[in-house]
Amino acid sequence: MIKFETKNAFLKEDVKDYQEQVNTMHDALMNKTGKGNDFLGWVDWCNNYDKEEFARMKEAASYIRENADVFLVCGIGGSYLGARAAIEMINGLYADKKPEIIFCGNTFSSTYTKQVLDYIKDKDVCLNVISKSGTTTETALAFRLFKQALEEKYGKDEAKKRITATTDGNKGTLYELAKKEGYDMYVIPDDIGGRFSVITPVGLLPIAVAGIDIDELMNGVSAAYNDFATPDLDKNPAYAYAVTRRILENQGKSAEMFVTYDLQTTMLAEWWKQLFGESEGKNGCGLLPTSATFSTDLHSLGQFVQDGKKVLFETLVLFENPTEDVVFPEDAENLDNMNYLAGKNLDWVNKMAMQGTLEAHVEEGGVPNLEITVKDMSAHSFGYLVYFFFRACAMTVYLIDQNPFDQPGVEVYKKNMFKLLGKN
Repeated sequence: MIKFETKNAFLKEDVKDYQEQVNTMHDALMNKTGKGNDFLGWVDWCNNYDKEEFARMKEAASYIRENADVFLVCGIGGSYLGARAAIEMINGLYADKKPEIIFCGNTFSSTYTKQVLDYIKDKDVCLNVISKSGTTTETALAFRLFKQALEEKYGKDEAKKRITATTDGNKGTLYELAKKEGYDMYVIPDDIGGRFSVITPVGLLPIAVAGIDIDELMNGVSAAYNDFATPDLDKNPAYAYAVTRRILENQGKSAEMFVTYDLQTTMLAEWWKQLFGESEGKNGCGLLPTSATFSTDLHSLGQFVQDGKKVLFETLVLFENPTEDVVFPEDAENLDNMNYLAGKNLDWVNKMAMQGTLEAHVEEGGVPNLEITVKDMSAHSFGYLVYFFFRACAMTVYLIDQNPFDQPGVEVYKKNMFKLLGKN
């Protein structure tokens, strides 16, 4: 399902020299004895998830599709990035799907929030609020606004049918509120953190509402789980990628640029940035995760990548088969001098742009490039790919002796913000 290539990585160490360390870390991961082991539920989630809840989610998704023009997904960070990444990658950016999915609760922007409130006034709306605690400020603030908007529009009884809560299974502000109001509820597992939660109800309900086959997505996760059961670096591309990142950091690189050539995978890069940034960026450790969508960003960032300070390496995530394609037409007058491309598929043009850029960055720019090739942009491939990154992330952070599953640094800004907001 995934090919991982390092031929353009300029590695000064052999990946296989890390095999003994990887064996140890693999055992810690699979036996759930490593750092942060309270949050390793994602490792074998594909075998343990609640099948009854899964079936309920599919029923809820059908109800929402039948009763809503707009589906609001209210959450921040891992509570929305994975779902948005999946929906855009699998369906594309302009899929003819109902309902329209709008993500909210991920910003304090007054303009954005007010415009969404205005936009939904004359539309039928359902809402999914996602928060483990219910006290995440951006999400809680937006939820109150949208909850009141739905209650004013439909009345309290009908609004209850249109609001779904994904939260802790036993406690917390949102749990208590949802229980009191009688909302349909789904559980965020205690042992799976937000950035690993796209394969739980956090991501699966919105993905199902988008008309995507979540059975196939979970089949992709299961296939990856089985394929990555071995620590053998010759057979486990997730671990090979994890080790390669550490080698390049040892060679002086301080940033990794996730590069895609498809606009519909831009949010996949945003999800990836949280996964790696929150997991390894602590105690002065880690690579800065950044991203670019080529060829678009070649017209802005390309100059720095080619000729700037050599601080980064690129990780190309390439898809063999596009979701859709178009043939470039012949024009009798050829006033734009573009007939040399007539009869060519646009995906072929895109891949030639990728190949030309790769050669320029590697051969002339001296920029290390890793290549991750995926078969297509299906639900199965998405499930496989996110699990690939889960495993790679856990392994690469264990290799620098850090806990991949906490995020102590994000609490600092919250304390400052609450003080300024006057929260007691």
